[in-house]
Amino acid sequence: MIQIAQFTFNPFQENTYLLFDEDLNAILIDPGMYDAHEQKLLNDFIRGHELVPKQVVLTHAHLDHIFGLKAFLDEYDVPFFIHEKELPVYENAAFVASNYGVRLSLPTKQHECISEKDVLNFGGQTLAIRFTPGHSPGSICIYSSVDNWVISGDVIFQQSIGRTDLPGGDTNTLLQSIQTQIFTLPPETKIYSGHGPATSVGIEKMNNPFFH
Repeated sequence: MIQIAQFTFNPFQENTYLLFDEDLNAILIDPGMYDAHEQKLLNDFIRGHELVPKQVVLTHAHLDHIFGLKAFLDEYDVPFFIHEKELPVYENAAFVASNYGVRLSLPTKQHECISEKDVLNFGGQTLAIRFTPGHSPGSICIYSSVDNWVISGDVIFQQSIGRTDLPGGDTNTLLQSIQTQIFTLPPETKIYSGHGPATSVGIEKMNNPFFH
């Protein structure tokens, strides 16, 4: 069974997830650590549990999900993965951050691309990559059919959906992504969102106001 540690970081209250398995290998998803204190919180957890980070995966590249990417890659020399269609957002992130008046430095390490044709072999499982554009052009979700969870980035939240007014966003595309890639999962599937509390597929199909 894969364990999931959740951290809420930065002024945007973004959820960063650390997956780890029985062999103490770890995958970091959406490193949102904004300052040295938040970086230390994550590093202390990793060291305290004797974890070995293997890779970073970005569900998307809005600045609140990548604030801590450079610091983490400086600390742990691991590859990081992003969907090809999300690269324009990633490459523009420092400019966007300056408009918000916040700090963001991108790593010098070159990205590697991941797509819905790929899987993550981790913890004795095959984690599926689901392509879910709409909030941003290259958003992905990470799904465990064994443990019944999906890490959804900013695609869907408890009784809400991701905003679509940022560059590359589109409401109809997002709604279609949720219908075809999230609501087709078993109803008991737990949704770990990019902001706010966890929910489930069944609860959102019944109660999410954007679908009623």
